[in-house]
Amino acid sequence: MRGVLGRGVVKLVLASFIAGLTGVLAQVGFNLGPVPYTMQNVGVVLAGLLLPLSYAFISMLLYLTLVFLGFPMGAGFQGGPAVILGYEGGYFLGFLLAAPILSLMSRAYFRLVGRDLTTMKGRDFAVLVVVCAVSTLPIYLLGFIVFSFYAYPGSSLYAWSLNVDNSLNLKSGNPYLTLFVASALIFMPQDFLMDHVIGIVIASALSRLMHFRGV
Repeated sequence: MRGVLGRGVVKLVLASFIAGLTGVLAQVGFNLGPVPYTMQNVGVVLAGLLLPLSYAFISMLLYLTLVFLGFPMGAGFQGGPAVILGYEGGYFLGFLLAAPILSLMSRAYFRLVGRDLTTMKGRDFAVLVVVCAVSTLPIYLLGFIVFSFYAYPGSSLYAWSLNVDNSLNLKSGNPYLTLFVASALIFMPQDFLMDHVIGIVIASALSRLMHFRGV
C-alpha cells in the first residue's frame, strides 16, 4: 500500500511540475510576421508522455485552474477567467484532451513494441512524432471553433486573421478557411516540428533520469 501511495505522490508531484513548466514555456516564444509562437505545447507533450492518462489530465487541469485563478501563466503573462473564457479558450480545453490521448496512444505503442521512453530507438522517436501530431489535433480543432466565435467580421481578430492570410499570400476568399489558417494551420508546423520534438527529447531524458534514480 505504501508503495502504491508513494508512486501516486510522485506522479502528482510530476503532474504539478509539468503544469508549472507549461506556464513557463508559455512565455518562451517568438513572432514570425504577425504570428506569435510559444513553446506551450512542450508541456502538453511532457504530460502525455511522462504521466498515465488520469495524471496527464490532472496536470493540464491544474495548469488551466492556475491560469483561471489569475496566475500569469498564459502566453504573455496573462491570467484570469477572461483568458480561459476568451478567444484562446479552445486551445486550453484542447490541452485537457490532448495530454490524456497522447498518454493513451504512446503507452499503447510502447506496449506493442515492448519498449518505453528509456529504451526507445530511432524509429520509436519517429512514431512518437506522428503520435504527438495526431493526439494534439483537438487543440487546433477546439482552438479554431472558439476563435471563430470571437473573430466575427469587423472584429480586430478577424482583421488580424485577414492580415495573416495576406502575409502568407493565400487569398483564400473563404472567411472560415481564413480563420482556420490563422487560428490553427499556421501553428502546426512549429508545434509538430519543434515543440513536439523537443518534448519527446526532454521526456526521454527525464524518464531515463528518473529510472536511474529509481523513481
